[in-house]
Amino acid sequence: MAWNWQQTDWPDFSRKPEALNACENRFLHNSGVLLGALMHLGAPDKDQLTVDLMSNEALKTSEIEGEHLSRDSLQSSIRHQLGLAVDKRKASPAEQGVAEMMVDLYRTFAEPLSEGVLCRWHGMLMQGRRDLRDIGSYRTHEEPMRIVSGTIHRPKVHFEAPPSSRVPGEMRRFVTWFNETGPDAANALSPLVRAGTAHLYFESIHPFEDGNGRIGRAISEKALAQSQGAPTLLALAHTIERGRKAYYAALAQASTANEITGWLIYFAELAVAAQDYTHRRIEFLIGKTGFYDRLRGQLNERQDKVLARMFREGPDEFKGGLSAENYIGIARTSRATATRDLQDLVSKGALVRSGERKHTRYRLNLP
Repeated sequence: MAWNWQQTDWPDFSRKPEALNACENRFLHNSGVLLGALMHLGAPDKDQLTVDLMSNEALKTSEIEGEHLSRDSLQSSIRHQLGLAVDKRKASPAEQGVAEMMVDLYRTFAEPLSEGVLCRWHGMLMQGRRDLRDIGSYRTHEEPMRIVSGTIHRPKVHFEAPPSSRVPGEMRRFVTWFNETGPDAANALSPLVRAGTAHLYFESIHPFEDGNGRIGRAISEKALAQSQGAPTLLALAHTIERGRKAYYAALAQASTANEITGWLIYFAELAVAAQDYTHRRIEFLIGKTGFYDRLRGQLNERQDKVLARMFREGPDEFKGGLSAENYIGIARTSRATATRDLQDLVSKGALVRSGERKHTRYRLNLP
C-alpha cells in the first residue's frame, strides 16, 4: 500500500468545498452563540470555566493516548500557570507538562506557528521521560515510524510515516503552509478546512518519537482560535475521546489518499459537536450560579459537600444519577442522615428524584 506521503500529489490535499458549507456556517453561528453566552459570566466564573475546560482537554487528550492523569492536579497546575489562586497539590511531570502546553497554546494562539513552538510543546509533554532519545526535537531513529496494533508476532500496521531523514524538510513545508493559510493570509482557508487539514497533515508526518497526537490536536485548536481571534476553549479532545475508535478509523482511512473530503466532513462535525459541549458547560455554570444564589444559607456541611461533588462532574453529572450510597460515601454519614438530607434537598428544589427503593436516583435541579 502507498501511504499519502508516498503519492505524487502529496501534500496537495484536495476536497469538495461545497461538502463543508453547512458545517462551516453552523460553526460560525455557534461561535457567535458561545460569545454571547460568555457575556453572562462574571470574571470569577470565566476564570473557573477556563480552568475547567483546559484541564478537561488536557485530561482527555492524554486519555486518547492511553495516559490517565489526575483532574485535580491538572486544574491546580493550570491555575498556577495562569496566575490564579492554587492549593499545594503536587502534579506529576506528565500533568505539569500537558498543563504547560495547554496554557502556552491559550496565551500564544495568535502568534505564527514555528518549529520552535512545536519542539517547545514536545519538551513540555515529554517531561520526566527517560525512554526517548529525542525530546524537544524531531525524531532521528533509522527504523520505520509505524502505528501498529496486535501482538508483537502478528502486528497490524495502520500507518507508516515518512523516514526520519525526510522530517525536517516536511516540517518546514508544513509550518509554511500553516502560516500562509491563516485568516489574514492571501491563501486563507475556511476555519474547519484549515484546522482539519492541519491535523491530518501533521499526523501524516508524525515528526516526534511520541506526543504527535496531543500536539496535532493542539495545532487544530490553534487554527480554530486564530479564525475567531480568541482562544476557543473547545472540547475537541473531549469529543474525540468519546468516539476514539471512529477518530482512529477516520485518520487511517485519510492516510491512504490526498483527496480528504471524507476526513474534513468527519472533523467538521467533530468541531461542531465540541462547540455544543462547550455551550452546555457555559449554561451549566450559569445555572450553578443561580442554584447557589437560590439556596444560600440553606445547606448543611454534608449537603454542600455532596452538591459540590455533583457539580464537579459537569453537565453529564453522575452516570445514572446520584444514589443514596453515593451520598453516604461522599458525606461520610449514616444512611438515616443521608435519607433526611436527600429528602430536604428535594423539598428545597435542589435535587430532582426519580425511581423507587434501590433504584432511586437524584439529579441537580437546574434550568
